[in-house]
Amino acid sequence: MPTNKPILICVVGPTAIGKTTLAIAIAKAFSTEIISADSRQFYKEMTVGTAVPSTSELAEIKHHFIQNKSIFTNYSVGDFEKEALALLDQLFVKHPIVVMVGGSGLYVDAVVKGLDVFPDVNPKIREQLNFELESSGIEVLQKELKEVDPAYFEKTDIHNPRRVIRALEIFRSSKKPYTSFLRKEENQRNFDPLYIGLTAEREQIYDRINRRVDIMIANGLIEEAKSLFSDKELNALQTVGYRELFQHFEGNLSKEQAVEEIKKNSRRFAKRQGTWFRKNNSINWFDTADSFSEILSFIKQKTP
Repeated sequence: MPTNKPILICVVGPTAIGKTTLAIAIAKAFSTEIISADSRQFYKEMTVGTAVPSTSELAEIKHHFIQNKSIFTNYSVGDFEKEALALLDQLFVKHPIVVMVGGSGLYVDAVVKGLDVFPDVNPKIREQLNFELESSGIEVLQKELKEVDPAYFEKTDIHNPRRVIRALEIFRSSKKPYTSFLRKEENQRNFDPLYIGLTAEREQIYDRINRRVDIMIANGLIEEAKSLFSDKELNALQTVGYRELFQHFEGNLSKEQAVEEIKKNSRRFAKRQGTWFRKNNSINWFDTADSFSEILSFIKQKTP
C-alpha cells in the first residue's frame, strides 16, 4: 500500500465475532485511538443491547463515537461521515495510524468511500409508505422490495421498516431501484484504508451470538428495553434486541419467545453483514483462531 498518506485500519466482521477486543489490541500496539462505526453504539440510552465496550475496555484506549448521541437526536449516516472525517483530520495530526471498528458496513463505507447521491423524494410518497406499513404490515413492503430491487433486499435489514421504506420511496419516486444510485466511484480521501476482517465458521459465529444474547439478558437487557418502551417508535430503537422485547411487552411474545427471536434475528443480521463485507475485495480476512501476533505482523508489513 505504501504511500505518504496516514492509514485508517478498519476492523470489520459480523456481530459478536470479537472486533472490539482486536481493535483495542491493534490501537495499543500503535499507541493510537479508536473510532467506532457501529451505528447502534452511538446512543447513550442503549448500553446492554448494543454491546458497547465495557468501562475497562474504554479505559484502555480512547474511543470516539461511543454513546455520544441521544436516541431523541436525528442522526444519519451522512452526519456520521462528516463528523468522522473532521475528527480523522485532527487525529492524523497526532497519529499516523488510526483504528476504526464496527459491523455497520454502510457507516464504514461512508467514511472510507463516501456516500451515494439519491434523488429528492416527494414527502407524500413516504407518508403513503408509512400508511401501508401501519395498515398492512411490513411483509407487504418486504415483498415489493424483493420484486423491484432483489439485490438490496438480499443485503439490507428487511426487518427494519426505516430501511425498507427508504428503498421503496426511492424506487417509487424515480422508477429506478435503490441500488442503481449506489456509488460507482469512490471519493478521494486523505488517508489509505487497511481492512482487517474477522471471521469464523458459521456455526461458531452463531454460537457466539447465542451466548452473547444470553449474557445480555443476564446483564439487564429486559430492564433496559422496558425503560425505553414508551419511545419504541424512535428510529434508533428499530433494532434487534429491542424490537423483539417491545413485542413481548405488548403481549405478542412470551419472554422465552422474545429471547429466541433476538437470537434468530441476530443470526440473520450476521448473515447480512457477511454478504455486505464479502463484496469488498480489499478486506484481509483472519479467523478468530489466528493469533494476534500473526495479525499484527501482517499489519506492520502493510503500514509504513
